[in-house]
Amino acid sequence: MSDILSIGASGVRAYQSALTTTSENIANAATDGYSRRVAVTREVIAPSTGTNRIVNGIGVSIAGVTRSGSDLKSAEVRSAGSDLARTQAGTVWLSRIESALTGNKLDEQLTSFFNAATALAADPSASAPRATMLQSAASLSNGFAATANALDGALADLDASADGMADQLNSFTASLARVNSGLGRTAAGTSAQAALLDERDRLLESMSALVDVSATFDESGRATVKAGAGGPLLVQGDRAAVATYARGPDGSTSFAVYGIEGVQSLNPAGGAIAGIAEGAARISDARAALDALAVDFANGVNSVQAAGADLDGNAGAPMFAATGAKDFKLVLNDPRGIAAASPGTGAYDNGNLTALATLRSDGKFESRVTTLVTDNAAALSARRSVADVQSTIRDNAVAARNAESGVNIDEEAVDLIRFQQAYQASSRVIQVARETLETLFNIR
Repeated sequence: MSDILSIGASGVRAYQSALTTTSENIANAATDGYSRRVAVTREVIAPSTGTNRIVNGIGVSIAGVTRSGSDLKSAEVRSAGSDLARTQAGTVWLSRIESALTGNKLDEQLTSFFNAATALAADPSASAPRATMLQSAASLSNGFAATANALDGALADLDASADGMADQLNSFTASLARVNSGLGRTAAGTSAQAALLDERDRLLESMSALVDVSATFDESGRATVKAGAGGPLLVQGDRAAVATYARGPDGSTSFAVYGIEGVQSLNPAGGAIAGIAEGAARISDARAALDALAVDFANGVNSVQAAGADLDGNAGAPMFAATGAKDFKLVLNDPRGIAAASPGTGAYDNGNLTALATLRSDGKFESRVTTLVTDNAAALSARRSVADVQSTIRDNAVAARNAESGVNIDEEAVDLIRFQQAYQASSRVIQVARETLETLFNIR
């Protein structure tokens, strides 16, 4: 009779634990990164004796709490998320380049300058068209500088974002090292271990949004993480590397990690940090193209000026000064100084303005600005299309992972009823055993 009591008691304990696990699943059904837990029950076998090999079960117990999920599916989510994060980060900086190149309407200001020169050619001695041309030159000068400043501002914001991403990565790696330490001290098959494994996977997914990572796991579930397939170690056991960011004078970016394997360069193929590096390169290229355009334009106009005569018959003085777009300046402040005439002619001559029209045609300054804008726009459009595809791939990967590890409320409701009935039945077994014992005790 005591066997019946112990069997019933074991059932109550086991199914109470199963009910707790099921309740936890239901409560966390909408929790991001939560993996379904399953309480595994097993029969308790009485130890056999040397003379009697036939033994009876003596109840049920919880063998442990298993965590649903697939490391392979989780790795696919990380890979898809890393690709998407890189593309999205690159899109951000392509958008900033587009805003910088179009916001100050540099192409329109170039057109306005050359059109003002054409208008001056109709009446080269008049003061009004000379003033208009000089005003257009001033607006153009400001346009070059403002466009350069906008690109520099984008690069400064990129630096701040890169610093923030390095700090985020350091926070994630330090947290994962602590989770690894906890996993080393936590018994397998427990709810505590399952919670730590969930946190491990959440951190790995967050890291993959910054850097493409490859992870391996030991028997305790502790993660060893590298950047990419063969990059530097980011986490090993309870040790974490420290990432840093820097940008050189040429605009190139560099990330490095310190700690586990000394100092190593970090050159991710995926994640937002890879998008940052790509964005920095594109901003630097746009800046270099703008500087070249500014210098070519300033030198070309100044050469035309030097070859002509101003309204007073003097040799034309430089109109602009520039070593790049940012320091592009209008240095001619007197409209009479515009060298519209060919040398040795009179105030009504416009021969030198023909050379300015030739410079416009040969230098292709307006079309160079247009090409900068359209090339960037094409790259931006392509990135957005790729991001749409990658977003779908990631959504599918998440859905496949959740199909294995996610909580199905309907299934949990069925288990809740099943375990509740088993719990009640076990309680009834205890009650019957007690009633039977009382009956036996009351026999006189």
